Amino acid sequence: MFVLTAVSTLLAGALQRGVAPDAVFSQPSALLIGLPYSLTLLLILGAHEMGHYVASRRWGVDASLPYFLPAPSLLGTFGAVIRIRGGILNRNALMDVAVAGPLAGLAAAVPALIVGLMMSSLSPGGASPGIGLGTPLLFDGLAWLVHGPIPKGQTILLHPVAFAGWCGLLVTSLNLIPAGQLDGGHVIYTLLGGWHAKISVAIGLVLLVMGYWWPGWIFWSVMVLALGRRHPPLMDEWEPLTRKRRFWGFACMIVLICTFTLTPIRLF
Repeated sequence: MFVLTAVSTLLAGALQRGVAPDAVFSQPSALLIGLPYSLTLLLILGAHEMGHYVASRRWGVDASLPYFLPAPSLLGTFGAVIRIRGGILNRNALMDVAVAGPLAGLAAAVPALIVGLMMSSLSPGGASPGIGLGTPLLFDGLAWLVHGPIPKGQTILLHPVAFAGWCGLLVTSLNLIPAGQLDGGHVIYTLLGGWHAKISVAIGLVLLVMGYWWPGWIFWSVMVLALGRRHPPLMDEWEPLTRKRRFWGFACMIVLICTFTLTPIRLF
C-alpha cells in the first residue's frame, strides 16, 4: 500500500507540473518530476500517523504501523491510518493518542509550507477556468510572512512542496473535526464525556449543511452520522484528565480553527 501510494502521489505531483497522462505511460521517468510533492506529502502523513503510533506504544496500546491509502485523485492519496487493536486505559491515554497525530503532522506541515512558499511565485490572478484552494488562517499568515501583502490582481502560484504543506493543513483540520471516531472526536470525548454523542450528531448535521459550499462535507457528514456517534468505552472511565492534557485538548481546537477552510477545493 505504501508503494502504491508513493506511485499515486508521484503521478499526482507530475500531473500538477503539467506532465500529460499519456507521457507518464510512454516515459515513466517523467514521474520523477512529482518527487518533491510526493516526498513532502508522505512525510507529513507519516509524521501524523507515527505520532499516534508512538503515543499508543507509550501507553502499551497494541497499534499497527501506518497504512497508506493510494487514490487516483488530485492529492494522490486518501491519507494514512493506523489500526488500534487493543483497548485504551483512560482519558489521559486517549488524549495523548488523539492529539499526538495532528500535532506531529502539523509540526511537519508548517516547515514544509514555509519552504514551499519561499519557492512559490506571484502571478497575475485571472478568471480563467481552473482549481482554486481555500486558504485557512494559518496558511494566510505564513503566506504574509513569506511574501508580504499580496498585490491586488496577484495570486500565489504554489510550488508542489507548498501544495503538499497545504494538504497537511487540510488533513489536520479534517482529523480534528470534533465528532465521531476522528481525532477531534476523541478529544471531545476526553473533555466532555457523555456529551460526545450529542455533539457528534450536531456536527454531522452542520457538515451536511456545509455541503452547500463544498460537496466533500457531505461525505464527512455521512461518515460521522453513520459510523461515529458511539465512542468505544475506556478501561477506566473515571480517571480524571490532567490539567496539561486538558490544555492540549483545547489547543487542538484552536489548531482546528487555524487550519479550517469552508471550501477547501473549488472549481471556477
